[in-house]
Amino acid sequence: MTHDRAAEPGAAGSPDAVEAAFLDAVQHRLLGFLAEQERVLAAVSPETEPLIAAIRDLSAGGKRLRALLLLWGWRAARGGAQDPRPVQAGAAIELFQSAALIHDDIIDHSDTRRGRPSVHHRFAATHRERGWSLEARDYGLMGGILAGDLCLSFSEALFAPLCADADPAAEPGRARKIFDLMRTEVMGGQYLDGLSEHLGREEPEAALERALRVIRYKAAKYTCEHPLLIGASLAGADEALLTGLSEVGLPLGEAFQLRDDVLGVFGEPAVTGKPAGDDLREGKRTVLVALAHERADAQRSRELEAGLGDPRLTEDGVRRLREILRDTGALARTEELIREREQLARRALDRLEVDSEVRAGLERLSERALHRSS
Repeated sequence: MTHDRAAEPGAAGSPDAVEAAFLDAVQHRLLGFLAEQERVLAAVSPETEPLIAAIRDLSAGGKRLRALLLLWGWRAARGGAQDPRPVQAGAAIELFQSAALIHDDIIDHSDTRRGRPSVHHRFAATHRERGWSLEARDYGLMGGILAGDLCLSFSEALFAPLCADADPAAEPGRARKIFDLMRTEVMGGQYLDGLSEHLGREEPEAALERALRVIRYKAAKYTCEHPLLIGASLAGADEALLTGLSEVGLPLGEAFQLRDDVLGVFGEPAVTGKPAGDDLREGKRTVLVALAHERADAQRSRELEAGLGDPRLTEDGVRRLREILRDTGALARTEELIREREQLARRALDRLEVDSEVRAGLERLSERALHRSS
């Protein structure tokens, strides 16, 4: 049984209209903040301009899923429609996302992001075009690492004032603690992801457990659960609402990342913005791969292991590994895991005591997050 509260006066509007207005405000805040930081860096030297340009270009794209979930967490706790805090928090979380993407692309040696050169490749290309000394690759890594570090710093600069005078036990103080936890867990999850690649093949049960743990801490919690909780905490949510939002956000985030893993192998490059089979070449020890090893015979398991992590893997090689992932039932089982988590999130949303506008917004956002091709 669901319990819908009346929508807040003056905050009515379709979820589409609410989201569009919010995203416009987040983009305006982001661009304004980056312009301020560009002036700060210009005082150091005009030669720092490429750092902000790279951050601005990367931060202009993407689904803005985290910012939107933060918005609906805020609205679930009856946060005011005209309050600027969720806009500022949304900009902060998007800059944190940019930092995570920039550093992830460096770690994974990814050439592209959203169909364009990744940030470190952008810097390396500038080096080559201008014929500078030493190695273009090293310059690219330097520029990418610093751009990612700046995004982390900028994210904190935007978020910190929202909780500056808050009691840690009160709601804004709780948002501060969740934001800090989010950053720490993402770094821990990123480390586990890299560790799993370097450890190589493990026993099937251990490999699957590790892959699920990576999904939870590197991606799921910061993609869905934490943005919902940060938005709700800033608006003064009680413990019951925060628990309910966690029950929606965690399975939704896990399903989102499982879908990402499927697209990393089976997605269309023109849609995903990444080369076909990139996750295979990068040696990603995903749930999909763990399930295939668990179910494959010795010959197919050896084939999968030989191709995984090979940067020279051909298109024919990618096709063969896809075939193994399908034929072992790993792809079908991953799709089942996505559906199971989607159902958990839907049932939790049904139990949530929020107004009809918030419910509709979260339902639509969940649908877009899970039933997508990029």
